[in-house]
Amino acid sequence: MAISFFGLAIFLFLTLDSDFTFSPVFVASEGNGVVCVELITYGSVIKLMHERTKFRLHSHDVPYGSGSGQQSVTGFSDVDDSNSYWIVRPVSDTNAQQGDTIKGGTIIRLQHMRTKKWLHSHLLNVSLTMMPIAVMPYAINLLISK
Repeated sequence: MAISFFGLAIFLFLTLDSDFTFSPVFVASEGNGVVCVELITYGSVIKLMHERTKFRLHSHDVPYGSGSGQQSVTGFSDVDDSNSYWIVRPVSDTNAQQGDTIKGGTIIRLQHMRTKKWLHSHLLNVSLTMMPIAVMPYAINLLISK
């Protein structure tokens, strides 16, 4: 279930526009009501958080016990979790360099910081939910909204 929430959160975050949008920027609360806005660049290290539950997209070098057997991806509530960091990377068929600003409409890849595995999703019944979706570190292209 957490996986489907993250899939939806990523989709909504990266595809929806509103009258006032910071996309494609990173917005973080400083805890004192101050909002810090920074451009996302290739090589940026980010955490993806599900807005309602505050769980972060988490992975570590433990494979799924059934199904694909690839590295697992879950939701994790600990703010200080070091296995929830993802590196923003360009797709392989571009001339983008580390440090280049990511523009709206750009397709990106996410690489797990600790294990260096690529985030991947595909249709596969997951043993916990038996829903036809699985997200795991392998390869995925994400679209940054305009």
